[in-house]
Amino acid sequence: MDKTALGNSGLELPPLRSLNDFILEDARFQVPQFKDLEKWGNRVVANLLYYQTNYFLMSIVIFILVGLIHPGKMIVGMIAMVVIMTIFSYVSTEGRAVHSFKKQYPLGGILAVVFGTCFVTYTLGSLLIFLIGILLPFCVTFVHASMRLRNLKNKMANKIEGMGLKKRTPMGLLLEQIGMEPDILAL
Repeated sequence: MDKTALGNSGLELPPLRSLNDFILEDARFQVPQFKDLEKWGNRVVANLLYYQTNYFLMSIVIFILVGLIHPGKMIVGMIAMVVIMTIFSYVSTEGRAVHSFKKQYPLGGILAVVFGTCFVTYTLGSLLIFLIGILLPFCVTFVHASMRLRNLKNKMANKIEGMGLKKRTPMGLLLEQIGMEPDILAL
């Protein structure tokens, strides 16, 4: 994605930070102060904003690696998740129709539950592989953002974005939506 692709929506994707800065020689890591949750939270938010392009790329790579290690299970897990979400969505929106079906055909309702349980049990391993492919990038991102000490470029970039001098970023918008706006003074 380039700046023009996101430019139409008013969002700007920050540059990809060097591997040296992200995780190799220039990177400094330290276990966060668990007693000072505010400081730890500010570090995580600041790193999420500064390294967001790296985190996005890393997430794609991890998802692809999990898919390459277990390609069949990943595909079955994706299909199973789509089927489960579709059925859940249908039952949520058409609750009365489902209730009346169960009332008219009690054996059909029981059979649907039994077949649904068998389907989930049969695809459980594949569902877990798919969920690992989705959740592992979040875990790795959180651990990196928690342990990575910020450098001067990181602090300056976050202050500039926080003051509104720079265009908004996708991570900044996401953090704002979930109520985790960075504390400009603490950055």
